[in-house]
Amino acid sequence: MKQTIHYEAFYEQIGAINGWDFSSLQVVSEGVLWDLYTEVIRHIRPSDLLLDIGTGGGEALLSHAEAASLLVGIDLSHGMIQTAQRNLLASGRFNVRFVQMNAEQLQFPDQFFNMISCRHAPFCASEAYRVLADGGMFLTQQVRENDKYNIKEAFGLEATEDLPTSPLAERYVNELHEAGFRDIQLKEYNATEYYARPEDLLFLLTHAPIIPGFGEQVTDVQTLQRFIHQYECDLGIRTNAARFLITARK
Repeated sequence: MKQTIHYEAFYEQIGAINGWDFSSLQVVSEGVLWDLYTEVIRHIRPSDLLLDIGTGGGEALLSHAEAASLLVGIDLSHGMIQTAQRNLLASGRFNVRFVQMNAEQLQFPDQFFNMISCRHAPFCASEAYRVLADGGMFLTQQVRENDKYNIKEAFGLEATEDLPTSPLAERYVNELHEAGFRDIQLKEYNATEYYARPEDLLFLLTHAPIIPGFGEQVTDVQTLQRFIHQYECDLGIRTNAARFLITARK
């Protein structure tokens, strides 16, 4: 319970400051097999209604606003939605809405959306099924347990480089199946990332919940410096990005 409270407070704080915008990072990735919103665009039609769960600051949704008739982004964090509203105002888009909402209690009519996307956020399979129209598609990208394994090891957290299967992915697949979804597909990747500068890695650890409470201990900076010294190479500071993607039809 303590860790859950920590993460909720973390997202609230970061949401109001930064949203979910990591575009300033100088990072090169090798082995990335898909982009979630590119997959969404491949399947969506201009007349469709899209729900984005865990929308953060709305950056991704706003960048694809022309793809659908109406796009609605929800997030549990008030801070994230505040940032999304500011980003919406600056964008001049008129077909995007942002609402603070719990994904376990979606306040939408049955079969309202043609597509639902969810990136790095929890969701409720039965609620997603309820508000999705017949034939509609659900797509979620989530972080695998072996993501940033060498950073976690450096900070004394339990980490595994080689993870044959993701328990979280298996759980979500089962929940989607039980909710009534069909044609459920799962794919995964474990990409290599190279961060160009120490400040890029510092920004990541400060704005993403990889190391709980990062910066609260006086030794955190020293630990990070040792990590950088160990994993720095010609391409940058090496770590990994492990993800899985689930697609399902109603």
